[in-house]
Amino acid sequence: MKLQQLRYIVEVANHDLNVSATAQALFTSQPGVSKQIRLLEDELGVEIFVRSGKHLTQVTQVGQQIIDMADQVLRQAATIKQIARECSNERVGELTIATTHTQARYALPEIIRAFRRNYPDVTLHMKQGTPAQIAELAASGAADFAIATEGMEHFKDLIMMPCYEWNRAVVVPRDHPLASKADAPGTITLEDIVQHPIVTYVFGFTGRSRLDDAFVAASLEPNVVFTATDTDVIKTYVRLGFGVGIIASMAYDEESDSDLVRIDAGHLFTSSITHIGFRRGTFLRRYMLDLIQSFAPHLEPRTVAKAQECFTAAERETLFRDIGLPIR
Repeated sequence: MKLQQLRYIVEVANHDLNVSATAQALFTSQPGVSKQIRLLEDELGVEIFVRSGKHLTQVTQVGQQIIDMADQVLRQAATIKQIARECSNERVGELTIATTHTQARYALPEIIRAFRRNYPDVTLHMKQGTPAQIAELAASGAADFAIATEGMEHFKDLIMMPCYEWNRAVVVPRDHPLASKADAPGTITLEDIVQHPIVTYVFGFTGRSRLDDAFVAASLEPNVVFTATDTDVIKTYVRLGFGVGIIASMAYDEESDSDLVRIDAGHLFTSSITHIGFRRGTFLRRYMLDLIQSFAPHLEPRTVAKAQECFTAAERETLFRDIGLPIR
């Protein structure tokens, strides 16, 4: 049994049993992949895949168990390599972060800038997507960290830790009827907002569910006329007069958004919590631990280690229950 054979069966499963696509992805030949799978099946004495002629049609019951175990073995092998790299040079490597546009654009730039100063030989990659896509990228190993606020149900297979709380703001052009509310903090109401068309996030992005919950609880029906995943796009359409913008407070920039008025709306909505997470069994190199702590100072290495020891999400919630989170 070889690691190469285990990699082949895992990749074939990931490519919907398409051996040709698997071979292309692994930069090898289709006959070579088929041969190695056959050799592994012969060695184990079971069929991993059901065949129809030369084509694989489905995974056998025992085959699925073998593939799942092979996936774990490959991840552990990758961890061994990471440990070896850590010992040889702890300041060289790669780091991939999967997150939303709002986090990438407004929460992470200063963190990444400081990280680059401290670790100039670590290559950084940023991938953006929906909460489900972010979770999949981290769970599959395509990303080291997942940073997200919404859709925590997608992250059950990851070790997710709370980073900070944040809330929302209303943004309008300076000549908008609601602009005067900026001079009287805490006076804007949901009733004020529903008198106007609303421009905000797509459901499932950047705390959108908390926004919807607030209107439902008040028995109000907002007129959402435009949605986007990108906060800068939302602000662009607010400028065009599409409606009142509701965005993450941290996404308002005093300089670049000076043509818009920011009205604090934190009293109208329940705060959201942004989390950072990684898959179980991940070997966290020193620079990875440093990035976590720079993003969330309370997540020092010792606390992260305790989170890794928790078996369930409920245990992790208990671990962080009494930790006061920063507010952005």
